[in-house]
Amino acid sequence: MTSENGHPPPVSGTVLVASTGGHLSELHQLAHRMSLERPFHWVTFQTPQSTALLHGQPVAWAAYTGQRDLKGVARNLPLAHRVLDRGTVSAVVSTGAAIALAFLPLARARGIDAHYVEGIARAEGPSMTGRLLGRIPGIKLYTQWPQWEDETWRYRGSVFDRFEAQKARTTRVTIRRVAVLLGTMPYSFRRLVEQLVRILPSDAEVTWQVGETPTDDLGIVAHRTLPPDELRRALVQADVVVGHAGGGSALQVMEAGKCPVLVPREAAHREHVDDHQLQIAKMLPALGLAVAARAQELSLSHLEEAAQRSILTVPEPPAFQLG
Repeated sequence: MTSENGHPPPVSGTVLVASTGGHLSELHQLAHRMSLERPFHWVTFQTPQSTALLHGQPVAWAAYTGQRDLKGVARNLPLAHRVLDRGTVSAVVSTGAAIALAFLPLARARGIDAHYVEGIARAEGPSMTGRLLGRIPGIKLYTQWPQWEDETWRYRGSVFDRFEAQKARTTRVTIRRVAVLLGTMPYSFRRLVEQLVRILPSDAEVTWQVGETPTDDLGIVAHRTLPPDELRRALVQADVVVGHAGGGSALQVMEAGKCPVLVPREAAHREHVDDHQLQIAKMLPALGLAVAARAQELSLSHLEEAAQRSILTVPEPPAFQLG
């Protein structure tokens, strides 16, 4: 049952809090690998993704909170009080981003178990949200990358445990259908679109999902967003998928059985708030789960390399142990 006017029904069980996009995708996958009391009650933003993914489940729709958006955190504090003051909540779990700051500190103040799993895109260290939560005693912190586990941040696995790379085919794949996935974040990634226009075969059928990137003068038919079913169909049918190096985009592509070509947004070009996408663009190719290139270096050979691979889903990934 979905709440109306921001007023959730009485809550028992576990509260799961995440921004939409990759944060929500990660939490949705990881929660089912955790030993958590049911039922699950979700807190997120209302978007086509969340509406489809959480259909039929209890949801409290939160006010949108952007990156480093302290005003957005404050707007969600009344909702956090309403959710955590009603019923019996056994735990609150979040994968971020800033919306976690409205819920996890309050949960600890009420004696509720609080768990924060850093997003998969943070391959070399915690985000701003993670650093702030690390200052609050009692919140349990988890990294999805073992190389920066320490006495504060525990490693219990990652969303990418669900996938393994299949051996590349030796035959060359002709690129006929391409899907481009730039997410919905409020930053343009014009450099990547321009590079793709230059290198893609003229007869390729391309599905462009470009978010906030302006494309009117490029002679392409682009979509700001696509309905979830239509987007998945485009990913499954594509010979290759090119995306920004966001964790959520990478997961979507892998779930469709494709090896993504990941191109990181860069802060120097005002494509993101920092350079964490460079981290994931480095780590996933090392695992064989992606091909990566900087925007200015992307070539057709990168696309052909990825098209020769496929990604398999592991039927039973290991449990993600909290505590």
